[in-house]
Amino acid sequence: MIDCERVRQLLADFEPGDRIHDIESLTKTVDLLDTKSNPFDRHDYDPGHITVSAIVLSPDLESVILVNHVRVGLWIQPGGHIEPADSTLIEAASREVTEETGLALFPDSRTPLVRVDVHEIPPFKDEPRHWHHDLTFARRAPSQPSDTIGDSEWAWCPVADLDHREVEPALKRSIHRARAHYANHPSGRDSPSC
Repeated sequence: MIDCERVRQLLADFEPGDRIHDIESLTKTVDLLDTKSNPFDRHDYDPGHITVSAIVLSPDLESVILVNHVRVGLWIQPGGHIEPADSTLIEAASREVTEETGLALFPDSRTPLVRVDVHEIPPFKDEPRHWHHDLTFARRAPSQPSDTIGDSEWAWCPVADLDHREVEPALKRSIHRARAHYANHPSGRDSPSC
């Protein structure tokens, strides 16, 4: 089970920047941690739950994996719900990457949190409207495969070509933040195992 206190510390140490949405997302996610006994429960829709995602960069930092999310009609980073068997947020994000792309990520202590984003999920099937409190981590891939597998179409996208995939500005900022982390910390800095 994921340790809520470690997640609180991770969020306390996170600098969201100066954009109002990012600051409010961080505040709402901390509030969710403070008010819910299990903020990771994917079936708790009032107001929602914590999810995870990953900015997966190529070894040279020049490309990023994007998933064509059919339901929302956008190219986004891989991610999803936390499962009861996940022991850390990073483990959950890595599992989601593998499920959506087939790419296995190596364990890495250099896994910074690069974004906290609260966004609305519209009603779908038996799920009511609710909110995802998404925590996005930076990861580096061990290689750059070319196969597309899994339930969603995915692709390596050159960072220089992000505009051709109509990538949202907030995701572009997260990608650049992840690249800057690895460029500035080539030998790495340990991150908490959340």
